Amino acid sequence: MKIAVLVSVGRHPVSGTARYSRNDAAALTIALSLAKTHGATLDVLHAGDPSNPALKEYLALGARTVEVLEVPATPELQGDAIAPLAARLRGYDLVLTGTRAEGAFDSGMLPYRVANALDMPLVGAAVDLTLRNGCAEVRQFMPKGLRRRVEVQLPALIAVHPMANTAPSYAYARLREGTISTIRQVATKTPGSPNAGNPNAGSPGAGSSHAANPDDLAWTTHPATAKPVRLAAAEKRSGHARMLSATTTESRGGSVVIEGSSVEKAQVILAYLREHQLVDY
Repeated sequence: MKIAVLVSVGRHPVSGTARYSRNDAAALTIALSLAKTHGATLDVLHAGDPSNPALKEYLALGARTVEVLEVPATPELQGDAIAPLAARLRGYDLVLTGTRAEGAFDSGMLPYRVANALDMPLVGAAVDLTLRNGCAEVRQFMPKGLRRRVEVQLPALIAVHPMANTAPSYAYARLREGTISTIRQVATKTPGSPNAGNPNAGSPGAGSSHAANPDDLAWTTHPATAKPVRLAAAEKRSGHARMLSATTTESRGGSVVIEGSSVEKAQVILAYLREHQLVDY
């Protein structure tokens, strides 16, 4: 079985900073559980800018690799991710995605357009998902707290609701070990284009550039460096005396040695260290 998860770049509701999408994180969590239960292969896909730092957060959420499909730059297909996604998702048994991205102009139509391009049935607003006997049993979110169960034959595309019964697990070590790979899609995937019959156009092996070796991104260990410890005299005053010193500007005591030779000054310092048991000689 082959499972794919479509992820997008989310936005923090207050600061607007780019981050992972909560909807897609829920879809990824469900996909990870299904892949582990059924021994399926899992691919995480994104169509857009491969240099976006928010994509690395999906590695921390459990994705081993995030494949980034570069959106074609031709005028007629600029900004449209449907063509490269449909070409890449051929042959998958289950496709999971969020209901919509978190940008200001995101319409939530991408799952429907991808399902239409792949000629797949679509089930939206899923809060729970189980697989059995080539079918997906989905529990859907309904208004006023209602839920309903539907069953769909695989292959299918399922859009996960933000209130899905998931608990994404974020681990920084996984972020270091995962990779972001870029797949350069040819902009002529539509019928009638010059490269429409090219079987290698847009394939993962054509013009792909992978990130660094995962071993180079993993944690490294080395002996700890001993840091000098600053010696401090033990506090012998009572709590009342310490409170008074914190609320007044009186001198905290001590002495300043100005006169005398260097040996005499050293003897004063050594006597102070011995008095407060900072040295044992």
